[in-house]
Amino acid sequence: MNEAYARMVLADTCRMLYDRNLTVSAGGNMSVRLDDEYILITPSGRNKGALAPEDMIVVSMDGEALGDAKPSIETGMHLGIYGNNPDAGAVVHCHPLNCIALTMKGRVRTDLTPEGVLLLGDVPTVGYMTPGTKELADAVAAHAASKAILLTRHGAVTVGRDLQQAFDRMEELEFQARLQMLVGRCRGLPKAEVEKLRGM
Repeated sequence: MNEAYARMVLADTCRMLYDRNLTVSAGGNMSVRLDDEYILITPSGRNKGALAPEDMIVVSMDGEALGDAKPSIETGMHLGIYGNNPDAGAVVHCHPLNCIALTMKGRVRTDLTPEGVLLLGDVPTVGYMTPGTKELADAVAAHAASKAILLTRHGAVTVGRDLQQAFDRMEELEFQARLQMLVGRCRGLPKAEVEKLRGM
């Protein structure tokens, strides 16, 4: 992907995530794959709603940042996903309120609506691990093929072929979490319907 274009789209995506309350303040991190050797990722400790294209940082697949700016502390988590999923073109990590709440109460179900099944599939949950650690990066990388991953008490990660798809999956994941918080315990779609949707 052209770097100048990637910088613009990444900044726009960060702003949309912030505007939709999917992440707050300096929380979360987002990245896009530039090619087989480099990714573009958000800087550490910066408000995602106020980032400009020039704030984004190029990082090699070996974890080496180009320039003096400090990339996100979760860079290892992003690189783990890219390294284990060749189809991943973008990764979004946010701290959506309802997703986090459900990781402390149970799990996010995606069988309540057709969109949940189609856009998210099964969503694994990773137990709590200190942010920015190799332990967390490795645990998330083990689910690199998933469309979405929940992090206990920490947030959620979505993976897409591009930033738009990763964004859409994050928005849908928080919608499903909020729906579940509203309805409480209820029956999901029939298994036959879930399988039918998965085959579409």
